[in-house]
Amino acid sequence: MLDNRPTLPPEIARRRTFAIIAHPDAGKTTLTEKFLLFGGAIQMAGQVRAKGEARRTRSDFIKMEQERGISVSASAMSFDFREFRFNLVDTPGHSDFSEDTYRTLTAVDCAVMVIDGAKGVESQTRKLFEVCRLRDLPILTFCNKMDREARDTFEIIDEIQENLAIDVSPASWPIGQGRDFLGCYDILNDRLELMDRADRNRVAETIQINGLDDPKLAEHVPADLLAKLRDELEMARELLPAFDRNALLNGSMTPIWFGSAINSFGVKELMDGIGKYGPEPQPQPTATRKVAPEEAPVTGVVFKVQANMDPKHRDRVAFVRLASGHFERGMKLLHVRSKKPMAVSNPVLFLAADRELAEEAWAGDIIGIPNHGQLRIGDALTEGEALRFTGIPSFAPELLQGVRAGDPMKAKHLEKALMQFAEEGAAKVFKPMIGSGFIVGVVGALQFDVLASRIEQEYGLPVRFEPSQFTSARWVAGPKDEVDRFVNVNKGHIATDNDGDMVYLTRLKWDIDRVERDYPLLKLTATKEMMA
Repeated sequence: MLDNRPTLPPEIARRRTFAIIAHPDAGKTTLTEKFLLFGGAIQMAGQVRAKGEARRTRSDFIKMEQERGISVSASAMSFDFREFRFNLVDTPGHSDFSEDTYRTLTAVDCAVMVIDGAKGVESQTRKLFEVCRLRDLPILTFCNKMDREARDTFEIIDEIQENLAIDVSPASWPIGQGRDFLGCYDILNDRLELMDRADRNRVAETIQINGLDDPKLAEHVPADLLAKLRDELEMARELLPAFDRNALLNGSMTPIWFGSAINSFGVKELMDGIGKYGPEPQPQPTATRKVAPEEAPVTGVVFKVQANMDPKHRDRVAFVRLASGHFERGMKLLHVRSKKPMAVSNPVLFLAADRELAEEAWAGDIIGIPNHGQLRIGDALTEGEALRFTGIPSFAPELLQGVRAGDPMKAKHLEKALMQFAEEGAAKVFKPMIGSGFIVGVVGALQFDVLASRIEQEYGLPVRFEPSQFTSARWVAGPKDEVDRFVNVNKGHIATDNDGDMVYLTRLKWDIDRVERDYPLLKLTATKEMMA
């Protein structure tokens, strides 16, 4: 990630592809809105819980998300800001949607971590942070809600350093907090940022100053707060590391900005930071080599599939992260898994909830390709080279339930609906060897509600989920004769997933230990790579 990479073509170099990670309610949706507002993608930021259709949050579009005020599906949004092209991939913050979120994080070059000034680092933030850590993703931090009662600034920074084992370098420093929150001192640019509470959609005014001794400061900041600011900054300079872009890029340091997203405060500075210090599109790993963004042939990988984004058409959109090249509409690309060429004639770019046809796209961009089920998560699209992108995980579900259609005559329709959700990655669907019916596995309980509501809305099929005797699932691999011997003895526990891979359904942790003891040649795994 450092400076020995070749210079990228200007169009690729100006791209910044990132995700926002946060614990539910830390303010991620609000921050996303303000990004779109400042990027000129929307005219008015809709309050997440505001009444009336017109003010629904623009980035949440599944019905359940709108009703519950949570983001369930990760959507992608592209917009320009200054000279940069931002591709923001929205990650569901709700803990039950983790798998989708993990996969989303494989499609971005850096992440923005939002934390609540009063609550600090919460459990979900920690989980998502771990995934970023696995990939050494650079992280920029935004400490939100400083206009409410927040914790001491040093305390927040300490908590991040201790909990997440990463160096924290303040990019700005808050002046006052809660009711007395005036704004921030922009450390990186030596500016005073003042918050305007009157108009939430207006950007704060900035006053260029010359260091902390500039008499201009006293005109805007009350004496007690100014003295406190000078003391704190002096301590911060001694105790905390200075910002170092290379340390950010290799994942060992995060710069932190303070602000209040709902008051549009601190957001612009954060966006400037992403543009100025964030990474350009990075090389993407495949089984054989790394694909560099500046390579001429177009390559891309499907990291998410979403069905029925437009309820009027049974459409499915595969979200593709372009890894290299300059894509143009109408290009023929090789679908590596099926070895068939695919003409990509109506690719879409997402601008909040609106889609438009993408005439062209560059490495680092995220495009949507409408298709009827040919494209699956993990699929590679190339101009001929048989690449397999790696690192897109599929996790064993932690909760399993049986599922039945309310109308037994509609079992076939149910199977179709379930297969669609399985390919989309919304759930795991297992077909047991013995007996009829399906077992559905998810990572969090809320997903059962989401599935039931989507199957009913999108397929007109009322369904009910029922408790299952099984509690977990493991993929089985090993020499064929050993697998056959194992299957013969454990028929009641064997199922296949929607790719046809064999799965062992278990009731107790003891079952897994027993298999490992009795069948040393078999491998039971809790994840499998989504591979073409």
